[in-house]
Amino acid sequence: MGKIIAVANQKGGVGKTTTTSNLGASLGKLGKKVLLIDFDPQGNLTTGFLGSTKTIIKQDITDALTKEVSIKKTILKTKFDNVSVLPAASNRLAGIETQYASVNGRELLLKDILKEIKDCYDFIFIDCPPSLGLLSIQAFTAADTVMITLQSEFYALEGLSQLLNTIDQVRRRSNPQLGIEGVLITMYDARTLLGAQVIGDVRNYFYNKVYDTIIPRNIGLAEAPSHQMPIYYYDSRSKGAIAYLELAKEVLAANGN
Repeated sequence: MGKIIAVANQKGGVGKTTTTSNLGASLGKLGKKVLLIDFDPQGNLTTGFLGSTKTIIKQDITDALTKEVSIKKTILKTKFDNVSVLPAASNRLAGIETQYASVNGRELLLKDILKEIKDCYDFIFIDCPPSLGLLSIQAFTAADTVMITLQSEFYALEGLSQLLNTIDQVRRRSNPQLGIEGVLITMYDARTLLGAQVIGDVRNYFYNKVYDTIIPRNIGLAEAPSHQMPIYYYDSRSKGAIAYLELAKEVLAANGN
């Protein structure tokens, strides 16, 4: 049975999509079958893999959520080893928040459709939106664990209590087994003292939940999505590619692989 990991932080620009894409692709390179779910209405994960073809995708995550089609019909295989994508190719996903605002069991929408395909993958990653609304709650309800990405900056820990409170609420209401997969430091600049201080603060806050692997600031990580490639395929020798491959190995070890 596959493990479902929601990649989350209510702040934008902290590496959620970058991590979902590149960690997923690295695990695929290591032989694991991976599904990446774009659960952010901005659709950046979809664009980063499919580029301009995003506009001609006929069915996406919203069609699966509303049961208009089977989830299996919305999943697209990529040209990268063992990686498939469930795209968000239209603005309709944003409407789910209001469309289902008063519907009982609305937090279970994603969990219900993932039951059909969970056993088909080793890992399923959900790229969450930069908010703690209904979409994130659906992701946490469907997930086994949450991976938190934190940018190496002064305000890294600001607002995290709200995220952790939301995770606790989901545990109480709909997913009592939900755990923290790990905390990932992103965009680290070794030239600054601030970066080292932030890492120390995060380790003091989360103890052994912080990954040993730290993702550096790297131009390749910024460039790769514009070429519709994960970093490993864009520049396998870059610091970013090496870091995400090391993170993949760390994730595998933590999950008994």
